[in-house]
Amino acid sequence: MRLRKVRDAGDRLARHPEIMISEPEFHRGKWRDLFGTGHPIRLEIGIGKGKFLFETARLHPEIDFIGIEKYDSVIVRALEKLVSAPRANVRLIHMDAEDLPEVFAFGEIDLLYLNFSDPWPKTHHAKRRLTSPLFLARYQAILKAGASVLFKTDNFGFFAYTMSTIVDQGFTIDRITLDFHAEPWHDDVETEFETRFVGLGQPIYHIAFHI
Repeated sequence: MRLRKVRDAGDRLARHPEIMISEPEFHRGKWRDLFGTGHPIRLEIGIGKGKFLFETARLHPEIDFIGIEKYDSVIVRALEKLVSAPRANVRLIHMDAEDLPEVFAFGEIDLLYLNFSDPWPKTHHAKRRLTSPLFLARYQAILKAGASVLFKTDNFGFFAYTMSTIVDQGFTIDRITLDFHAEPWHDDVETEFETRFVGLGQPIYHIAFHI
């Protein structure tokens, strides 16, 4: 799907520094101070338009959430949602996940969400996948010991690759399913993509694993 460019996205993001963290590396090791609550911090990589992040934050005021997104034309839509319905326990960062260790210190993140990341299906793009060994090492550098990663995708090839990679890298799979929405324990909060896929009858593949 072609990304629709929002020409003034950068200006819109700059208008809300209380939500958009413009220089996140300055908070490295001090994210709990920024929220000022002492609550656990969860991170979603690739928030899209923000539906999952904001609804999950609404349901869990006892947890603080950070959402990152690479594309300014996408994260600006998430920002609009947060401006219209503020959540004190949410902050947003416009950044690439490659830079995670420069933004977060070891142990700062209590749980990580990977929801419908780009599968990068071509073999020569494998290192760009958010569950490649390179990215798994980055998560290991910021998550607390034993922290979970929750992964969802509609792409079976990406699911199979992820399952193989996390085992090869020595991480532990806690839960796995080939049809997430058929499980009685599944999370009712859906992303925009997830709602579309489920409506088309597409099974959602899920892996929970820990570092």
